[in-house]
Amino acid sequence: MSWAIHTEGLAKSFTLHLQGGTCIPVLEGVELGVAPGECVALAGPSGAGKSTLMRLLYGNYGVGAGRILIRHQDMEVDLATADARLVRAVRRETLGYVSQFLRVIPRVPTLDIVAEPMMVRGLPREEAKARAAALLARLNLPARLHGLPPATFSGGEQQRVNLARGFAPGYPVLLLDEPTASLDAANREVVVGLIDAAKSAGTAIIGIFHDTEVRDRVADRLFEVHPMPVAA
Repeated sequence: MSWAIHTEGLAKSFTLHLQGGTCIPVLEGVELGVAPGECVALAGPSGAGKSTLMRLLYGNYGVGAGRILIRHQDMEVDLATADARLVRAVRRETLGYVSQFLRVIPRVPTLDIVAEPMMVRGLPREEAKARAAALLARLNLPARLHGLPPATFSGGEQQRVNLARGFAPGYPVLLLDEPTASLDAANREVVVGLIDAAKSAGTAIIGIFHDTEVRDRVADRLFEVHPMPVAA
């Protein structure tokens, strides 16, 4: 199978320097591969390391051991060893991430926040803003809010901005961390539609879905993340 992203022997532990250097293993030997057009949902109990795995895949955490291989512009890149410049290029062109929280520069209008990653990839400004506006409208965010910064929006409104920003560029690989959190039933349906459309376009998706109904509708398979044994 041709993977869009896959891991080999991926491991991560955390060292608690304020507790005598205690080492807490979180993940070990993770072998995960996702093909273009496939959605894989991470499964496992709370604390098993699902969010840690997502942050490793995006490069927010350093890898303890193993490789993260992603298909980027006709070459295979190991994100575990890539330098910062290459990681930025992968994030710009290939790898998107919708986290649970919207982190943006204060006072920047919502429309610009959503359009920005498309313009960075070379889409003309007006075309990017038109695409951003259409996606925000699809996510039921009123046009009167598009010119406002999202800092004062409700949690659900901020999540819809976050989703629009993540889906708009059409990344080949997309990470979704609780994409339907804070959303009502109507907007959950929109997100299901966005995921289905992205899959049809060939996007490889890895997601954490606590909403099991949404997970079962969009995921092609589950990948179980097992908690590490607690030392005696």
